[in-house]
Amino acid sequence: MLGTVEIPVWLLVLIVAFAAVTFASHFLFPSVRWFFRRRMEKAVAQLNTRLARPIVPFKVLERHDRIQQLLYDPQVLGAVLAHAREAQVPRNVAFELARRYAREIVPGFSASVYFGFSVRVARWLSRLLYRVEVKAQDDDGLSTLDPEATVVFVINHRSNMDYVLVTWLVSRRMTLSYAVGEWARIWPLSALIRAMGAYFIRRRTPDALYRKVLERYVQTATAEGVAQAIFPEGGLSLTGRVGPARLGLLSYILTEARKGSRPVVFVPVGLGYDRVLEDQILVTADAAGVRRFKARLSLVMLHVARMLWRRLWGRWNGFGQAAVSFGRPVPLAPLLEADPGLGPEALGVRLMAAVRAVVPVLPVPLVAAAVEDGMAEADLPDRVAALAGAARAAGAVLALPEGPIAPWVAAALAPLLARGMLRREGAGLRVANAPLLAFQAAPVQQILDAVAAKTPQGETAGT
Repeated sequence: MLGTVEIPVWLLVLIVAFAAVTFASHFLFPSVRWFFRRRMEKAVAQLNTRLARPIVPFKVLERHDRIQQLLYDPQVLGAVLAHAREAQVPRNVAFELARRYAREIVPGFSASVYFGFSVRVARWLSRLLYRVEVKAQDDDGLSTLDPEATVVFVINHRSNMDYVLVTWLVSRRMTLSYAVGEWARIWPLSALIRAMGAYFIRRRTPDALYRKVLERYVQTATAEGVAQAIFPEGGLSLTGRVGPARLGLLSYILTEARKGSRPVVFVPVGLGYDRVLEDQILVTADAAGVRRFKARLSLVMLHVARMLWRRLWGRWNGFGQAAVSFGRPVPLAPLLEADPGLGPEALGVRLMAAVRAVVPVLPVPLVAAAVEDGMAEADLPDRVAALAGAARAAGAVLALPEGPIAPWVAAALAPLLARGMLRREGAGLRVANAPLLAFQAAPVQQILDAVAAKTPQGETAGT
C-alpha cells in the first residue's frame, strides 16, 4: 500500500494536467463565473436606477441558457424534424445545424462593454466626425411610453454611423438590440457587436430552418420586452432615399404582437448627414446595379485613421452636421384594432412613411437639391430659401442654422465644390459629378417630390 511506484515523467505530467483541468472545470471556473456574474448583476441593478427603461432579465441571461431556450422551443424542434425529413439527414444532424444557427444569432450582452466602452466610443466618434443635432417631434411621448411595452426603433439606413449615433443618443433611456447584417461577422468586430447585444442575421437564405430559428429568437425577445432597433430597408440606401421595407423582421414582430403577451410600440427615426461616409462606394454600387461593396476593410480603416489624425491635429473640421429625428411613437395595438387583418406589407408601408416624414433636412443636402446646372451662384440663397419653405410647409423636420441664410449656404456649398460635385464657371455653377450630387440631394429631393405629387396642377408648393 505504501510502496513506491515508478512512472514515466510524461505520464506524471499527463495525470497532473488532467487533475488541473478537472479542478478548474469543477471548482475554479464555476467560482470565477459566479464572481463575475454577481458583479454583473450588481452593475445592472445600478444601471437600472438611472435608465428610463430598465434592462430586462432576458437580456442578461447567460448566452448558453438563451441558446438552449431557443433550441428547445417547440416550433424550432418542429422545424428541425421537418428539415431532417426534407434533407434526408438524421435528426441529430439537423439539431446540430439548428444549434449552429442559434449560436450565430444569439448575442451575449455585456453591460460593462455596452456602457463602459461602446457608448463612450460612440459619443466620442460621433462628436469627432460630426456636429450632432437631435430633433424630437414628441419628447414627452418617448418619456411616457408604457413601461411594459416592447419598443422597436424603425430607422432609415444611410451609413454605418447610424448604429453609432442611435446607440449613444438613446443610452440614457435604454439599451438597444440591433439586427446586424453579415458585414459585421468579422473577428474581433463580431465579438464586440455581440457583447453589445446585437444579433446577426443573414439577409438572403432559402433555409427554412434558419429562418425559423431567427423568427423564434426575435419573437422571444419581443415577448420579453427587449428594446430593438431595426433597419427595415435591409441594407444601406444606394440612392440616398428612404426605400420600401423588407418584411421579415416586421412579420416576426407582428405575429408575436398578435398574441397579446406584451404591447409593441414602434418609434420612427430619421437620420441625416451633411456627408455620408460611404457615399462614393454606394453611388458606385448603385451604378453597377449590384449590392456589392468592393472596398476592403483595411483600406476603409486606414482612411478613417487618417481623418481622425487630421481632426485631432486641427487640420480638418469634420464632415459637417448630422441630425437624428425621433418621430411620434406608433403603438401597434390601435392599428390592429382598426384593421384586425393588418399584414406586414401594410405595416411596412405605414412605418416607412412615418420614417420618411422625420428624415431631417440639413444644409448640404438642401443646397445640393437647390443647385441647377448653369445657375448663377448669386441666385442660390433665394432658391435654397424657397425649397426650405416648401419643406417646412410639408411638415418636414428642418435642422438648419439660425440667422442670415447667405453665410450658411456658402458654407454648405464649399464641400460640394471641394469634392468635385460642382465647379464654378464665371459667376455660375456647373454640375461636375451628377450621380454623387444626386445622392447628396436625395433626402431633400424625396421630400420635394412628395410635395409636388400632392400639389394640384397650376399651384405652387407652400401657397
